[in-house]
Amino acid sequence: MNKFDAIIIGFGKGGKTLATELANRKWKVAVIERSKEMYGGTCINIACIPTKSLAYQAHQGKDYEEAIHNKDQLISFLRQKNYDNLNQNENIEVINGEASFLSDHEVQVKEAGETKILTADKIFINTGAETIIPTIDGIQDSKFVYTSTSIMDLKELPTKLAIIGGGYIGLEFASIYSQFGSQVTVLEGSSKFIPKEDRDVAEAVLQTFTKKNIEVKLKAKVIGLKDVKDGTVISFSIDGAIQELKVDAVLVATGRKPNIEGLNLEAAGVEVTDRGAIKVDPSLKTSVPHIWALGDVKGGLQFTYISLDDYRIVRNDLFGDHSHTTNDRDAVPYSVFIDPPLSRVGISEEAATEQGLEIKVAKLPSAAIPRARLINETEGFLKAIVDAKTNKILGATLFCAESSEVINIVSMAIQTGQDFTFLRDHIFTHPTMSEALNDLFSQIKE
Repeated sequence: MNKFDAIIIGFGKGGKTLATELANRKWKVAVIERSKEMYGGTCINIACIPTKSLAYQAHQGKDYEEAIHNKDQLISFLRQKNYDNLNQNENIEVINGEASFLSDHEVQVKEAGETKILTADKIFINTGAETIIPTIDGIQDSKFVYTSTSIMDLKELPTKLAIIGGGYIGLEFASIYSQFGSQVTVLEGSSKFIPKEDRDVAEAVLQTFTKKNIEVKLKAKVIGLKDVKDGTVISFSIDGAIQELKVDAVLVATGRKPNIEGLNLEAAGVEVTDRGAIKVDPSLKTSVPHIWALGDVKGGLQFTYISLDDYRIVRNDLFGDHSHTTNDRDAVPYSVFIDPPLSRVGISEEAATEQGLEIKVAKLPSAAIPRARLINETEGFLKAIVDAKTNKILGATLFCAESSEVINIVSMAIQTGQDFTFLRDHIFTHPTMSEALNDLFSQIKE
């Protein structure tokens, strides 16, 4: 039996950062990862980095095959760097294999017929999430169905691509593959396009997609898939009317679920929610006080920067004053890397109205921004929501070039409790997209 101070199951952002922290404090740490292709976690291997690499190269007009090659080289470099960062630390042992609990202090690891039993005083679960495959007739047997992971391994660009699911992941891939030259159709079951966003925002995104020849079919219920010689035929219904669509690739983008299969959490006494996520308190402790969960496996927002903040919370819980918890996350920004990117922080106009808040709303078209004109990217607009009584910024939605950078400025203003006048009167460099915040918030009357 191998005795450690800490066992970390999963090589994700939160887990790998925590491993280094503990090792530098002279803890003996075991990091278990079932796949050598996942060193560094979901973000760098199958999510943020590869998709954003493709999005950037599509925007630059790169050839698809060249873009895939560049993406693969980037991932290989980052994966090796992540492995070396941990493996070269004398207090960390990276162990490959499938992990499962034997008790609340014991973890069994199986690989290639060999079994190891590890024990530790403290255990951290960082196993991420996996794609949900819906129960659709023929979807499991089709040779033309891909997940967000496997589609990026295609060396040849699909001529016609269908995307089942119109969530943010599906929209990013729609934008990427359309720019590379695929004919893209999005099949979304809901009657509302991107329902979490205000309707003016959703309509603007939909109009942009239409200009890029991306077809979005709402209220589309997929019935089944049937492979033919050079592709697959998707049957779906809209308002009861059956339609068919022949494509040579199908991307399943119907969501992701916490990856807990095979962990045998019951043996450790770790409880899960009714949605299959590991149940945690604000300090990320599970139902077992010496076991924590970090990242996507605990449910909630599935962003790598949330996993990083999970590490900070655990660090504070272990070595600090217990002051930093998940309750601190009032204004977490996010970006959807379509073209132009859609970014948001705080609440939407619709949410503010539903809450009965008295608000002021400002909107600014991207075409009014000198930087947008300069780089010839004038699509979209900026929108801000301000509390009419307190002058505090409640939220902002930016559907414009470089919004993934600018949104962080708004986020910091919200988190530090600034009045909207702070951004209205702030001195920004010129010509930049961020200086548009001057004009946006100038529309709000005191």
